[in-house]
Amino acid sequence: MKATPTEIDGVVLIEPVVFGDARGFFVETFVRKTFDAAIGRHVEFVQDNHSRSPRGVLRGLHWQDAPHAQGKLVRVTQGAVFDVAVDIRAGSPSFGRWYGVELSGENHRQLWIAPGLAHGFLVLSHSADFLYKATDYYAPAAERAIRWNDPHLAIAWPDLGMAPIVSAKDAAAGAFAALA
Repeated sequence: MKATPTEIDGVVLIEPVVFGDARGFFVETFVRKTFDAAIGRHVEFVQDNHSRSPRGVLRGLHWQDAPHAQGKLVRVTQGAVFDVAVDIRAGSPSFGRWYGVELSGENHRQLWIAPGLAHGFLVLSHSADFLYKATDYYAPAAERAIRWNDPHLAIAWPDLGMAPIVSAKDAAAGAFAALA
């Protein structure tokens, strides 16, 4: 596995070794000791989630407040997404910065997003199956969101030639400036 830290502390791009031949491929998607070494600490995952969305769906930017903050290990098994992590940690040197990367069933990349960061993704393909492991349980009362298109963040979402499809909750999300 290749682990590449990003410019945001707590966001690590993970590229597992893929063994392929005429029969298909094999990949270890999670090995605790290897993952812990890659991110420099041990985390305990308590919940796995799976969503399927059609092209143009944008989910995010979401997080959960402490004490229910979630770290997430995200990946795509079918299709492709543009995945984004945003540093919303007050006092962080990278506060307000974002990191984006394409995750797909073809490239097998994963992204570790530490607790305290906002997360979202845009489906680039006809559809995408998005899977993630979380370090805390879903807690609706702790769930928060900021606008996916907040001008302060200026996230360079890929242009699909259509307006993103967002939930009513995400369309009503607050501004990043409210966090500052």
